[in-house]
Amino acid sequence: MATATSIVRSPAALLFAKVTVSDHKPTPTIQISRFPSKRSCFTALLSSLHHDNNNDDNNNNNNNVISHPKPLSSSQLFNSVSNGSRLRVAYQGVRGAYSEAAAEKAYPNCEAVPCDQFDSAFQAVEKWLVDRAVLPIENSLGGSIHRNYDLLLRHSLHIVGEVKLAVQHCLVANHGVQLEDLSRVLSHPQALAQCENTLTKIGLSREAVDDTALAAKHVALHKLKDTGAVASSSAAKIYGLNILAQNIQDDCDNVTRFLILAREPIIPGIQNPFKTSIVFSLEEGPGVLFKALAVFALRQINLTKIESRPLRNQPLRAADDNNGSNIDG
Repeated sequence: MATATSIVRSPAALLFAKVTVSDHKPTPTIQISRFPSKRSCFTALLSSLHHDNNNDDNNNNNNNVISHPKPLSSSQLFNSVSNGSRLRVAYQGVRGAYSEAAAEKAYPNCEAVPCDQFDSAFQAVEKWLVDRAVLPIENSLGGSIHRNYDLLLRHSLHIVGEVKLAVQHCLVANHGVQLEDLSRVLSHPQALAQCENTLTKIGLSREAVDDTALAAKHVALHKLKDTGAVASSSAAKIYGLNILAQNIQDDCDNVTRFLILAREPIIPGIQNPFKTSIVFSLEEGPGVLFKALAVFALRQINLTKIESRPLRNQPLRAADDNNGSNIDG
């Protein structure tokens, strides 16, 4: 199944509407370095990343500019994939992360490339360091990953597919450590939230880290005896940890949906159903959201998800009126 993205911007709270497409490959991963914090301006997600060969020639003469391999066109990339060439697919986290499993499910036989942050994965695609990025966008228990919604607006990438991964959390610890020895547990905030009832019954304090596999790696690296991690069975195997409990999520139906991002859009076919993701903004006024949604309803288009995000240039402000509370300093 594939996912095409269409982005529309009107003047003035941003609204994502998913009204969705993606076919999609385990090998040693290659760590890429952290990218500079400076980000490119948002141009609209429909715009494509243009490549200027003349600029590349100039950049090669400038020692302060890092040169990158000449990019492939979409047709060249398609031919390389069909010929069995391995795609390089970025994901957030370290080896053993659920995102790595999602990347390999989306593209079997791909070269999964770990990135320390979501931003780095976006930039890796834009800089032609990888061919795709597979990033989480929502979880059936924890809800939306708002960070990635916001990054979709900042970066000129296209949604070209999606993959859903069943998440099965394990409580892992170093060998020789028993459940009663533990006083705290490390993991990603979403994973901790998904196992809240179980962890509360065990009586463990919780500490959030960047991702589940990183938590497992930290416990193993520092040989912690009073600390466990909530991570995948794959992470436990990679970092040599013992699984104390399996499937500790509060709901057995725990699924994360990942988006597949690329530099260029795909052209939807007519053989298979496609999803479309749209983002637009609205002017203030009575019934504006109703009118916007009516456009879909009148055409029998089903909306499967709606997500509202704040506009950075129009932050919320406290009302300055007589009904508000005033405090004299």
